[in-house]
Amino acid sequence: MGSKWRKVKLAFGLNLCVYSPRNHVADNDDDDNSLPPSERRSDAALLSPPGDWTSAPATPSSNRLRLSKSLSRSSSKKTCSICLASMRRGDGQAIFTAECSHSFHFHCIASNVKHGNQVCPVCRAKWKEIPLQGPNPDPPGRGRINPVDWHQNNDFMTVIRRLPPPARSNSSRNVAPVFQIPEPAIFNDDESLDQEINPSLNKSPSDCNEKRKVIIKTYTEVPAIAKSSSSDSFTILLHLKAPVSSSWHNANRMPNISQTPRTPVDLVCVLDISGSMAGTKLALLKRAMGFVIQNLGPNDRLAVIAFSSTARRLFPLRRMSEIGRQQALQGVNSLIANGGTNIAEGLRKGAKIMEDRREKNPVANIILLSDGQDTYTVNSNGGGQNAPNYQLLLPLSILPDEASSFKIPVHAFGFGADHDASSMHSISEISGGTFSFIETEGVIQDAFAQCIGGLLSVVVKDLSVRIECVHPSIHISSLKAGSYPNRVLSNQRAGSIDVGDLYADEERDFLVSINVPIEGKGNETSLLKVKCVYNDPLTKESVELEDEEVRIERTDVARREDASVEVDRQRNRIRAAEAMGRARTAAENGDLGGAISILENTRKALSETVSAKSQDKLCVALDAELKEMQERMASRHVYEASGRAYILSGLSSHSWQRATARGDSMDGSSLVQAYQTPSMVEMVTRSQATLLGSPSAQRLLRPGWSFASQPKPR
Repeated sequence: MGSKWRKVKLAFGLNLCVYSPRNHVADNDDDDNSLPPSERRSDAALLSPPGDWTSAPATPSSNRLRLSKSLSRSSSKKTCSICLASMRRGDGQAIFTAECSHSFHFHCIASNVKHGNQVCPVCRAKWKEIPLQGPNPDPPGRGRINPVDWHQNNDFMTVIRRLPPPARSNSSRNVAPVFQIPEPAIFNDDESLDQEINPSLNKSPSDCNEKRKVIIKTYTEVPAIAKSSSSDSFTILLHLKAPVSSSWHNANRMPNISQTPRTPVDLVCVLDISGSMAGTKLALLKRAMGFVIQNLGPNDRLAVIAFSSTARRLFPLRRMSEIGRQQALQGVNSLIANGGTNIAEGLRKGAKIMEDRREKNPVANIILLSDGQDTYTVNSNGGGQNAPNYQLLLPLSILPDEASSFKIPVHAFGFGADHDASSMHSISEISGGTFSFIETEGVIQDAFAQCIGGLLSVVVKDLSVRIECVHPSIHISSLKAGSYPNRVLSNQRAGSIDVGDLYADEERDFLVSINVPIEGKGNETSLLKVKCVYNDPLTKESVELEDEEVRIERTDVARREDASVEVDRQRNRIRAAEAMGRARTAAENGDLGGAISILENTRKALSETVSAKSQDKLCVALDAELKEMQERMASRHVYEASGRAYILSGLSSHSWQRATARGDSMDGSSLVQAYQTPSMVEMVTRSQATLLGSPSAQRLLRPGWSFASQPKPR
């Protein structure tokens, strides 16, 4: 009964209906898939907010589906379960009531049917009559029965066609969706951008430039060195902080990015709808996508690619206006799980949308979700099973090159225990995105919320850090920049780091190792000059910050100096990340004992450092994370199921210094949420409020405005 109780608890947590199993039904996780369609709760129902659901008509087997009294009071006749908008008589929109008594907007259900669904989205009852697009010689607003010989792919009017008796088939998974719209050869049909610029941005530089500048701070490992001393390895910390979003000035109230000008985004979601996604997974994915759609603003644009054995575009890159959101919800709701897993084809079409678009928003990203392993591309390469070439999964158009370190970042989400964590991590790492591990199905919406909370708050574009040595005897020996592209010139007198985009309030820390020569006469030594250059995506201006010069005091007599906690903290972060990488290599080679030993030795070393002894929060979080990784290496089975993905998501987080979802919790109090920004926290709070059915959910679910879409003064 364990799996049944887990479903019951998940259902209560998500305000879903409760599955009440019969006594003679065996306990297994696949019971839902074994039910006939008429007895399953539909995937579409999860797109509807709690309280908008209604129970299915009574059937001999409908006692399996039960709803709470509070939910059963609501009627689907008041709210369309597809677009989530209200339905009222006389509001100018036709309403379709099916033979199962559930009602929808006529245009919503017609689009749903056009994408291949011929059953009720709420109760899964098979319909004898369905709404269909056909020619309209009659006045608008009047429907009629569609003659058999009418052409079916006409978009002028919605009518009803009587379905022939369904043909029986031995397979329920390999049913091709019908009424698919042919895709164009070139995806240049993206919706035009609103070119209007918000008047509030036309302020003088003195009004807002200082607030919108990146802050640079530098720290030396010790504040002073004796004049007679030298060092071959001296560490300097470069600390960068992105501008603070104006949403977070009042820390005592819920932040609200909805009223704040921000940079609009182009987002392409590449979603796995293979056969393994059937049932609860696909339902929760639809609900998570519904949350994403509802939180994008009118100047943000979204396109969705669904892939299984092949890939198809659900709709072109479209602005998320009221109409755009309704159409996007209809497209997502039409998804049906079947087929294999062709990640490469999904990414190819996702990249093609970005490459072919006629206009471009300042921020562009791809979100990839999969619960399986690519069975079409990786296994066919010549690298052998032990060394697959995951780069083959990425199209050339989104691979970084020398001219541009980052093109289109792919933020990958590995769903469940069966996904290929190595390939998903490689895709994100190569493209400049992050890899998140969604261990528990119910966390998927929170994971998406955290990601878009960042994407909707980009305040810095194409940030580059340049470092130059000042003293003629100083040379740069190394740059510790994680996954960020960095280089040191051959003469070791200068270097650079390509940081790319920063979300509001994000911080980046890089360690520079240099030599410090003996100082003959001066009381200080100039070590480095640090310069930052970036683009402001809101004003589209290039910003170059004044040089920050790093100096160190030189004393006449050697004295004991306290080590910098800031530098020590970042050393510990890099040391922990390097240990994770070595432990993962050992585990992949079959040495789980050696991997656990590497992590344990690192924990002991960290506990002896200055920052750890001062109970630094990052050090406490690192220790907790390393301990969790040890536990997920307890056996080969545990490592394969979750350990590998957990470690790779941790490596992704630390190498990019950006929050990722890890494991089965997105709780803000979790110790591993070290890189969460306020905008991420707010979006996760919104997500959790909707999942818990909080009364505040409707107030929170207002789309964030981009700068060109704020209301105009009357």
